[in-house]
Order: sequence, then C-alpha cells, then structure tokens
Amino acid sequence: MRDTSINTSTSFNNLFFDSLQIEDFLKIHAEFKPYEEQFINFYKERNYQYAWFDNKGIAEQSFNFLNLLNSTVADLQDSSIYNPTLTKLYEEALADSLHKQSLEKVLYTELSFTGQFFAYAAKVYKGSDIDAADLGWFIPRKKLNLSALLDSSIKSKATDIEIYAKQNPQYKKLQEQLVRYNEMAKSVSTDTIPYIKKPFKKGDSAQTISLIKKRLLVLGDFKVADTSEIFDSLTIIAVKNFQRRMGLSIDGAVGNKMIEELNVPLKWRIRQLLVNMERLRWMPPEKDSNYILVNIPEYRLHVFDSGKTVMDMNVIVGKSANSTVIFSGNLKYIVFSPYWNVPTSIVKKEIVPSMEKNSNYLEKNHMEITGKSNGLPLVRQIPGPHNSLGLVKFLFPNNYDIYLHDTPNHDLFSQSSRSLSHGCIRISEPKKMAQYLLRSDSSWNSNNIDSSMHLTKERWVTLKKTVPVIIVYFTAWVDKSGELNFRKDIYGHDEKMASKLFTK
Repeated sequence: MRDTSINTSTSFNNLFFDSLQIEDFLKIHAEFKPYEEQFINFYKERNYQYAWFDNKGIAEQSFNFLNLLNSTVADLQDSSIYNPTLTKLYEEALADSLHKQSLEKVLYTELSFTGQFFAYAAKVYKGSDIDAADLGWFIPRKKLNLSALLDSSIKSKATDIEIYAKQNPQYKKLQEQLVRYNEMAKSVSTDTIPYIKKPFKKGDSAQTISLIKKRLLVLGDFKVADTSEIFDSLTIIAVKNFQRRMGLSIDGAVGNKMIEELNVPLKWRIRQLLVNMERLRWMPPEKDSNYILVNIPEYRLHVFDSGKTVMDMNVIVGKSANSTVIFSGNLKYIVFSPYWNVPTSIVKKEIVPSMEKNSNYLEKNHMEITGKSNGLPLVRQIPGPHNSLGLVKFLFPNNYDIYLHDTPNHDLFSQSSRSLSHGCIRISEPKKMAQYLLRSDSSWNSNNIDSSMHLTKERWVTLKKTVPVIIVYFTAWVDKSGELNFRKDIYGHDEKMASKLFTK
C-alpha cells in the first residue's frame, strides 16, 4: 500500500494516493458503491496514480468525458446519469493551478470523475441490471470490463469510448431518432384523429384527411406541407410509407388500424425507443459476419453474409400462448422430407382427443404411432406435402426445441400479423434457404435439393460450417433505407421491461 495520506501541507507526491482513500470516498458516496471492485481494479493497475489529473492540473480527458456525459444526458433525456456536481468540480479545478488546490479537493474530484464514468459506461454500454431471462431474453448478454474500458479511455483522452466498447450499429441510429422524437414531443401537438366508418381512398374528401396529412408530415412520411382535405396521389405515397414502417398491409388506403398507429402518443414511442435501446446494449458483439437473424415482432428473417443483407423473407412465429423464445444458436443440420415428431403437449391436448372422436384421425392426417411414453402414444407425421413441417427443416440444437421449417400453409405468409405457430419458426422460402446454406457445396444444386424435398423418408445433411442464428425481439429499429420502424409488442415484453426501466 502506497503511504501518501492526504495532508494539505504536503505535495502531490507525483500524483499518487493511498488505496484506503477509495474506501473512505465510497462510504460517503453510496451511488458509486456498486463499482467498488472496478475502482480497486482500475487504480491498482496504475499503482494508485491519478487518472483525470496530470502535473499541470485537470487533464484533457476530463473535459472530453464531461462533454460526452452531458451530450448523452441531453440525447437520452436520462437524469440518472446527470451529475451537476461534476461540472462544478471541473470548473473549480480548471480555475486554479494544481498546487493552489487542496489535496482533499483534487482527490475528491478524481474519484468523482471515476465513479461517474463507471455509472455512465454501465448504463450506456452495458445496460441496466435487469434480469434479462426474467424478460424472456436468453441471448448471452454483452460482457464489459469497466476498469479496462476506463483505462483505455484515459489513454485515448476519452475522445472515443466506443472504440473500446462496441455498440450494435442500430444503437446510434435509434439514439438519433430518440433526439428527433424528444424534440417533436416538445414542439408538436398531436391531437387524436377520429376513427372512421370506412377506409379513405384516392379521391375521397374529408376534414379527417387533413388531420391525417398533418400527422404524416410530422412523422416524416409526408414530404410536402399539404393541409387540403383531398386524398390524392401524394397522400397514397405517404400512407404506403407509413404502413410499411408500421408493418401494416401496404394498400395505400387509410383504415382504423392505421389511425390507431397514427394515434400512438409520441411519449409512448419515446418509451418504445428507450426499451429497444436497452435491448441493444445487451446484444453481444458479432463473432461472425455471416448469420441469420429473426426479429419476432417484425415477422421477418434476414440473412447476413459478410455483414450485408443478402436475403429477407417472411416468417410465422409462436402465438402469445406459445411464444417463440429469444435466444441464439448455431444452425448445423438440414433435414429434407422430415418426419414431424408431434410434441407430447400437442399429443395430449389435441391428438388424443381427436383420435377418440375419430378412429381414422391418424390415417387421415398422415400420422403413425411409433411407441408409448408415460401412457401417451408417440406420434409422428410421415414426410410429404401434408406434413406440418413442410418439405424441409433447419436445426440449430437448443434446449427450447425451436427450429426453422417449411409449412404446407403458405397462404398464411400474406397476413400482416403472423404469430400463429406453436413456437417454432415457419419460413416462407425454404428452398431458397437450403440453396443458400449449401451454396459452397458443389454436390448440391437446385434439382437435387428439389428431389430431396420430396422423399418418402427424411434425409439429414450436416453443414460443413455452422451458421449462427439469432432470434431477437425488437419493436423499434431503423431499416436499411434509414426509415424508423415500429411494431406491436406481441408478447408483452416491452411492457414488462418498461415497468422495470421506468419506475416513476
């Protein structure tokens, strides 16, 4: 332990201090107590040398961090990381040369900056201490070493913390939208638009159409200031853009479903942005630039190759009662012409009662019994176009028994709301997916993929290299066109998180 106990008559001893003074500081400042381990680790590594001061006085990194902190508070409108004392301490330290200040004051300023850095970085780059699993999130959360982050930040004079704490690219995009929505909430009056008896279409005229145009202008979908009551061609373009951003049917007509979305208060959209930004703080860095991402509320699957989107398709996800789990895995197998081994829960609730009503139920549905377990029959559906898994499935072994698969009911993909399954994810273009996954294997082509999808017995194929699959739950994001999208909170996950994030 370095013996440099504070005494106003002593020198700064080359800007080192005693480790016990951290303990004394944290006794007074309980708000920084959660970071005690980080305090000790950080200063122990630098032999208890000051980080925010040099021999001339308060250092450049202090100013840079203070600017970053204050701009982040303004952007996020988050008072939990606002610290007016820090600005005052900085200004006082700047006003006097180092040796005109008391050692107690300098050390107090030093440790205050460190504590505030930990609080800031934990909130912005790591996320709150909410139990993610309690909110149905089973993707491993991003790990962040706050002590190492501060050390790297000090060395770079706190000019770009994100170099050392990578955030998901979506985070900054949503933060920019948050600033925009906060400004709108301050300056724009958004009165409720009344519901209508029948949809508005091109050529219609009504006072409500003027209100709709004004709202679309505020939200950025209408590009010209038009307050007329006529539903014209420009209105159709704006309406379709809004419908696309909200995941509604893109028909260019305004019905009550669209008016419902237009009437969502800006303050609720702001909460939605904050909830999704919190999720983005949890997202671990990409380990592979080739991956498959399924966004449950969007009902869409996206394939990324070398970090760029190469394929998108509609999906069907679990009903609210059989919600699809949020997790990540590695796609390893393609199973052509699969059997469907009916889950025990479905056998008990649906198959057995149907068998009791109709003795031909199994034959009619192309099913067979392969054994018994705990008094229940083991039922499977044989391969074919009638099979509930369709003609192919894609497996990424996991504890939740969730996988991607085809379906015989492709008409369902045209619905705007597609939470219809028992939990697994049905994909709209299974052959296209198989071709992509087997693209590097010269033994596979369109013809033998087709024939493999129409066998009487299932055929397993092991991929030469696994592909990460990430199943996420984002109800707000910025798409590749730069447009802000919102979706409904189909499983209530936003509501649960908001109750923990916003306690007031």
